[in-house]
Amino acid sequence: MTATLTLRDDLGSIGARTGFTRNNYKITPGLYCLGDAGKNSPVLVTANYKLSFDALRKELMGQNLWILVVDTRGINVWCAAGKGTFSAEEIAYQVQRAQLDQIVSHRELLLPQLSANGVAAHELKKLCGFRGRFGPILAADIPEFLRTGETSETMRTVTFSLRERAVLVPLEVCMTLKHLFVAAVVFFVLSGISPDFFSLGLALNRGTVLLLATLMAIFAGAAATPLLLPWLPFRQFWLKGAVVGAIAALLLFAGLPLTSSIEKIAIFLWVSGSSAFLAMNFTGSTPFTSLSGVAKEMRPGLAFQISSTVLAILFWVAGPFM
Repeated sequence: MTATLTLRDDLGSIGARTGFTRNNYKITPGLYCLGDAGKNSPVLVTANYKLSFDALRKELMGQNLWILVVDTRGINVWCAAGKGTFSAEEIAYQVQRAQLDQIVSHRELLLPQLSANGVAAHELKKLCGFRGRFGPILAADIPEFLRTGETSETMRTVTFSLRERAVLVPLEVCMTLKHLFVAAVVFFVLSGISPDFFSLGLALNRGTVLLLATLMAIFAGAAATPLLLPWLPFRQFWLKGAVVGAIAALLLFAGLPLTSSIEKIAIFLWVSGSSAFLAMNFTGSTPFTSLSGVAKEMRPGLAFQISSTVLAILFWVAGPFM
């Protein structure tokens, strides 16, 4: 195995980050050799989500070490640890399966720090004879960690900078756009309902308006909200998304040919509710919220999103009758 990524790896990363290969972008679990690894070489543990694996190995140019890949069902380290697939039991299974005790002379595994919520390090020693040691958060800091054997405060601090937030935007946008064709058909049908049963002209005109409003909601919830995250009011993500969506809806009123107040109310509810829903997807991507915090946020968030969607549909269908 080499630390240099190929064009195929780069294309696979683009596919994963845009959502097209995300659900099946994984490698075979097991032990991988990087460089001229030997009995005294360190052993790093990671997930079998290929994006995580590639992010790790590309930072290890010139290193001689082993990478033990755990079967996380193609999920990244942080999420897999939270879901229980990146665990002491799974690591111990891969250690025994690879017969690692016969390959290296030491008994230490270097674990990703973001797996700490799922790996009981004290249990690992009992299960396979190897003790776990948590390394830095970022793969880019691993060479320095291997050289000094120490993790600084910076290496142990989780950040969520503008660049890190921007990386998540293409995935959320593309995953939403994949469902837009089906949504457009539904918009067409709902928009054409009229006192004359169904109007093709209304379907085309009002359906286009609703489609443009949906695109604005996607931009508001999946792009603008994460990029503006630290400066938006409220702590809960759905509220942040609802605020941005409400502003986006008001901006839409200046450019869309909405003739009635009831249509404006429908668009306002639809854009703000959809934006709130998309923004809530980021709760699992940040250090801002805990698992219990996500569960607490979802209850009022889903209530708002469902009620605003139902009301938006009712008001939109009622528009031609008013």
